[in-house]
Amino acid sequence: MLAFILRRLAQAIVVMGAVALIAFLLFQFVGDPVTNLLGQEATPEQRAQLRADLGLDRPAVVQFANFIGNAVRGEFGLSLRQGRKVSALFVERMPATLELALAAAVLALVLGIPMGVVAALRRGSWLAQFLMGFSLLGVSLPTFLIGILLILLFAVVLNWLPSFGRGEVVSLGGWTTGLLTLDGWRHLVLPSITLSIFQLALIMRLVRAEMLEVLRTDYIKFARARGLSERTVYFSHALKNTLVPVMTITGLQLGGLIAFAIITETVFQWPGMGLLFIQAVQFADIPVMAAYLCLISLIFVVINLVVDLLYFVVDPRLRIDRAVAAH
Repeated sequence: MLAFILRRLAQAIVVMGAVALIAFLLFQFVGDPVTNLLGQEATPEQRAQLRADLGLDRPAVVQFANFIGNAVRGEFGLSLRQGRKVSALFVERMPATLELALAAAVLALVLGIPMGVVAALRRGSWLAQFLMGFSLLGVSLPTFLIGILLILLFAVVLNWLPSFGRGEVVSLGGWTTGLLTLDGWRHLVLPSITLSIFQLALIMRLVRAEMLEVLRTDYIKFARARGLSERTVYFSHALKNTLVPVMTITGLQLGGLIAFAIITETVFQWPGMGLLFIQAVQFADIPVMAAYLCLISLIFVVINLVVDLLYFVVDPRLRIDRAVAAH
């Protein structure tokens, strides 16, 4: 177990090192921060002074070492667009993104798993065919189109829900949330549904496929031969083993929800990190772009590490295989 954890940590460090190098190269080859900060009218002396202040006159190796040190402390300099510390901007925007991603993940899990079970147990029925058709649409339609259609129906035609913004939020120390206000919930409905559709369809199709595979195994046949009820066979034996690979995919998809909320946040003007990143790309705000790249990569690495560890704990076959290989 310890060797497994150490190996995963080493792999995570290598991945983050590669990401840090890519983020550092953004500073070197995408735009000139001196020009962005001072403008075209600055004198050569002003440019040279600012370049020295930013450490851009030092060798690339020294700059990269300084970049790594600052990144470990969560410092990526000042936003070229807003003139504020990037870390402060991310602290402001992160609650909105995490709130949206968690709401979408809960929707995808709460609806996706039961729908996958129903599609597997009642395959061939009209309900299963309808669910599979819905899942096909969910994985085929682009996110921005789903968002636009939901806005058209529920905000424009029916006028039931708001189409943009986060609504009224409550500040709890340094954290803001819209989950404590009715207006916040109303603003969360459409973006969370939009972001969850693809994940919901993916989880549903995965649960269905795994459930059908598990139902064909010998231990399920043995459970039926022992006289166990169909309910016990389905939910105590089959579903439990079905959820092991689903757990892995779901964990990785949580990172995907945070990373790829960019489109949803743009469509609904949701004030999260994704919208901040889009605005940074339009302005060539390199510090924000580099920080977003590093942060999202760190989230993926941490979630992947946690999922690997949970998978190792939940699935006894992995422990047995590794014990046999060790001997």
